[in-house]
Amino acid sequence: MTTRVPLTRRYLMCPPRYFAVDYAINPWMDPDTPVDRERALAQWAGLRDTYRRLGHTVEEIEPQPGLPDMVFAANSGLVLGGRVLGARFRAPQRGPEAEHYRRWFTGHGYHDITMPSRINEAEGDFAWTGRLLLAGTGFRTEPEAHAEAQEVFGVPVLSLRLVDPRFYHLDTALFVLSEATGDSPGEIAYYPPAFSPGSQRVLARLFPDAVIATDADAECFGLNGVSDNRHVVLPAEAAALAGRLADRGYEPVPVELSELRKGGGGPKCCTLEIRK
Repeated sequence: MTTRVPLTRRYLMCPPRYFAVDYAINPWMDPDTPVDRERALAQWAGLRDTYRRLGHTVEEIEPQPGLPDMVFAANSGLVLGGRVLGARFRAPQRGPEAEHYRRWFTGHGYHDITMPSRINEAEGDFAWTGRLLLAGTGFRTEPEAHAEAQEVFGVPVLSLRLVDPRFYHLDTALFVLSEATGDSPGEIAYYPPAFSPGSQRVLARLFPDAVIATDADAECFGLNGVSDNRHVVLPAEAAALAGRLADRGYEPVPVELSELRKGGGGPKCCTLEIRK
């Protein structure tokens, strides 16, 4: 079995102090379903503390009233090599979040910041493999934003089309387990039915040894996971996926995020990775 060595990460997160489901902008959101904000805060804190226990750095941005989805930090920026590409949200309810995150980066010493001209929901639809940037489209991020990201970062960008509205962001249907090194393209886990036939063929060709998720894995946001090359933080309900990962030498780290799932989010949605 492959020996997996964890790599230290740096994350930005936002406490769900004002979390609520007051509107529906994805199939998982139901304003008629009660939300327990205190429970959401406790579950979020458990995720943050898990990262810290694993040796990672977690920074926090101050949440803002009236922005209940600001907790889903991954949608607000993409950081590679110290360069920042901000967000431009499709739903007007989330639009103001982009400026708050931009100010955080500016206030923390980031000077190379680009705000997109096209709809771009950041790490929600972009996944860095260490060699290329996988880019989702179909429901949120526009295809033109993929070209914008390539210009900003100077890395190859591969467009993938999402076709199932339940998996409206790339990070609900795919995540990177280990980044590319040497001759290895890296390793991913994904749910093929979330993608168009052509995108499925591309993923199968590039990542023939990918971990394939079951329907149940995908439906509990199991693919909204976060990996440090060894430890894989994922929803506790994704038992089948956890077993497959363990078979590959990864160490699954289950967390409970049932309240935040009511907003259509899991571990990755709450986690913006800062790559220097």
